[in-house]
Amino acid sequence: MSFIGQSTDRFSSAPWRDPEDDTLRLECGVFGVFGVRDAAAVAALGLHALQHRGQEACGIAAFDGQRFHTERHMGHVGDAFTGNDLVERLPGGMAIGHTRYSTAGGSGIRNVQPMFADLETGGVAIAHNGNLTNFLSLRERLVQEGAIFQSTSDSEVILHLIARSRKARIVDRFIDAVAQIEGGYALVAITNKKMIGVRDPLGIRPLVLGDLDGQPILASETCALDMIGARFVRDIEHGEMVIISDTGVKSLKPFSSLAARPCVFEYVYFARPDSVVNGRSVYDVRKRMGQRLAIETGVEADVVVPVPDSGVPAAIGYAQQSGLPFDLGIIRNHYVGRTFIQPTQGVRELGVRMKHSPNRAVLEGKRVVLIDDSIVRGTTSLKIVRMVREAGAKEVHLRSASPPIKWPDFYGIDMPEREQLLAANKSLEEMARFLEVDSLGFLSVDGLYQALEAGPRDPVTPQFTDHYFTGDYPTRLTDREVAEGRNEANDKQLSLLSA
Repeated sequence: MSFIGQSTDRFSSAPWRDPEDDTLRLECGVFGVFGVRDAAAVAALGLHALQHRGQEACGIAAFDGQRFHTERHMGHVGDAFTGNDLVERLPGGMAIGHTRYSTAGGSGIRNVQPMFADLETGGVAIAHNGNLTNFLSLRERLVQEGAIFQSTSDSEVILHLIARSRKARIVDRFIDAVAQIEGGYALVAITNKKMIGVRDPLGIRPLVLGDLDGQPILASETCALDMIGARFVRDIEHGEMVIISDTGVKSLKPFSSLAARPCVFEYVYFARPDSVVNGRSVYDVRKRMGQRLAIETGVEADVVVPVPDSGVPAAIGYAQQSGLPFDLGIIRNHYVGRTFIQPTQGVRELGVRMKHSPNRAVLEGKRVVLIDDSIVRGTTSLKIVRMVREAGAKEVHLRSASPPIKWPDFYGIDMPEREQLLAANKSLEEMARFLEVDSLGFLSVDGLYQALEAGPRDPVTPQFTDHYFTGDYPTRLTDREVAEGRNEANDKQLSLLSA
């Protein structure tokens, strides 16, 4: 089995991130296509639809019946996978793709997925969305057993576990490997005969099955199916493995039966509003979140203004419930690329205007209800509040369409440690003073569950993964427990070359 590979950073270097930018980022999105002509081109289109899940890097691996071909690039899908020669570079009828923002392992081309390994049973390419909470523990054990790693990505751990399994069949090797990992993940892989999809036992990260002219598609979100004209078939169930081959789609449930706990932040922020996640329209959920927010935190005002773009559906719901007019008081610049390094505080303060500009005609002299999806450290929120006031707003009432974020995440969301989270360290009144607003309000956890039409939150077995609001983590945090037991820093770095 031969392999042709190409890894390059010719399109852009790893993105510089403003240290005061507190936007949440998800690790990645995955896509897979089986039995379709020019599969790489279809995968590239699917990745375009999933670009919001990761803008740092992207990759595609394809199989042409004899050889695997892969390209991995820093930068956006539209820059990397373009040109009339795409299907010549990545030929074949089976392909998987990945778009990435790094949370585990760091930036760098060697951490970009899909990752490939040539085993005695044939080649395997793999891509996954999420984080393994026992990644460092598994990696340490594998290194002690003689494994050699080429990256600092937890995806490579999965490849090593597959390679070291003593099972004869590749499907059994996957089961053997996935049974050893913990955390939240959705995984797609291709071998020389099959495409495999796996969703973690709690269903924390999403994965859906689609149909394109009778051929199966796997994707992180339904919006990727819409992009290529595929039909949504169903969600991959929590703890399910699907084996796709020329004989069809086979479903396995190789893990212990657990109650599903999908990530609630998919609805709050990450999923595209036109996606349907776990049977719920993301757009409808966000509107209901805004309606509940108006019921719980209503205030006398003149206009409801969203922080674009993620605050728009909730602001529409808030306006409908409150009877206040909805208007675009902030205009987003959709053509901002990589943020420039900003050497002085004065220039940094102006940086927010690269992405958001005040609409003075809407804001001047008005009592403004400003709706955002969430508040993390508060640094960006403060800049936006100041910008709205400078445009002439008489009052600014900030409302978050999610509950206060008080706990960090370890399942694929790039989130600060607890000491950096505004709501974890200040009271509501202290946060309002810090953000320089006339009032501040958050959606309650119960209100969020009502918006999800999930009934009251079950404190014993919650219906969703919601630890960022409640501190109730759905799995063991093995690496963190080990680090604390050794009295090591929680952000333990791997002793490898710079990623």
